[in-house]
Amino acid sequence: MVILRDTMIISGKELSAKLKAGMAEQVAAFPEKYGRVPHLVVILVGDDPASVSYVTGKAKASETVGIRNTTIRKSADIAESELLDLIRQLNDDDTVDGILVQLPLPEHISEARVIETISKAKDVDGFHPLNVAALWQKHPCVLPCTPKGIIKMLKAAGVEIKGKRAVVIGRSNIVGLPVAKLLLDENATVTIAHSKTVDLPAVTRQAEILVVAIGRPKFVTADMVSEGAVVIDVGVNRDPVTGKLCGDVDFAAIEPKASVITPVPGGVGPMTICCLMENAIECFLKKMER
Repeated sequence: MVILRDTMIISGKELSAKLKAGMAEQVAAFPEKYGRVPHLVVILVGDDPASVSYVTGKAKASETVGIRNTTIRKSADIAESELLDLIRQLNDDDTVDGILVQLPLPEHISEARVIETISKAKDVDGFHPLNVAALWQKHPCVLPCTPKGIIKMLKAAGVEIKGKRAVVIGRSNIVGLPVAKLLLDENATVTIAHSKTVDLPAVTRQAEILVVAIGRPKFVTADMVSEGAVVIDVGVNRDPVTGKLCGDVDFAAIEPKASVITPVPGGVGPMTICCLMENAIECFLKKMER
């Protein structure tokens, strides 16, 4: 039997542009109402090209939305104590509403200590342990940007989440675990797997919604995906053959089988930055309206 299907390729660029336009209208009213606009501070340690690109993208998005953005660059050999002191100063600065430290960090700096030092009230990434705990307890919190963006993309594409079988490959606190939790909150049945899961293809072929976030180029192949599945690719890698950006899934092979799929680049990435802007506004409003 031949199954004919037009695959929907979700453009994170288009959706994020629409959402940022709405945020820009919202922020435009803030100076009159609150006396200022939200202020996001991004700390960049070192000069990793990918991190520089991400930070530049965040600055551009801030400009589009009308948020004040300050980027603080520090050398890769900065002492952990100096970085933590800088974060504490920003925590105490009432003109700063959101703080983000670009990951990954040099090996001599503990990412966990950095994340724990950022004030929960200014944690626009949603990584602080108290925000993570609140997420799992269904308490109000700042949602991690990438998982939040994935749910928005699914809903914008008209994907029914309730009652669906979802598989998440990846167990990080940044994407894998929180996106699994958000899918559960939308009443999906969720399986969390990893690259070493025994007979992983048998698990992924059960998925009606498949989210992949492991950072391994083209790891998911066509035989691992069922016909008509919704495939969300969070990975950003370099193809070892061509050197071009690619995702965790083999897009060319899987696209004909999927009903919905996200490309790399241009899929989840733009929505992550878009949701960062939302979170910065959210932190600002919580402060100004308390």
